[in-house]
Amino acid sequence: MVMADESAAKKEMKKWVVYVVECADGSLYTGITNNLPQRLVAHDAGRGAKYTKPRRPVQLRHAEYRRTKGAALKREAAIKALTRAEKLALIAQKV
Repeated sequence: MVMADESAAKKEMKKWVVYVVECADGSLYTGITNNLPQRLVAHDAGRGAKYTKPRRPVQLRHAEYRRTKGAALKREAAIKALTRAEKLALIAQKV
């Protein structure tokens, strides 16, 4: 029974990341993941997203952590709805 409790606790602690990368052509790509380092490697290897594949390499410009996938998806949609100028302002707000 202890193993089940530990597994559930680990699952609850899993964090989702909403991220913005800058592509080699200067464009911005927003996505979510639960393993940011692995996702960035995938983007640079051409396996991350169709959009970033021809625009490699990418550089991480912004990341925000969320507790649930649903919350990350909502934030991703909100960031994608921003204008380029608003996204650049968000990136510039690094804390």
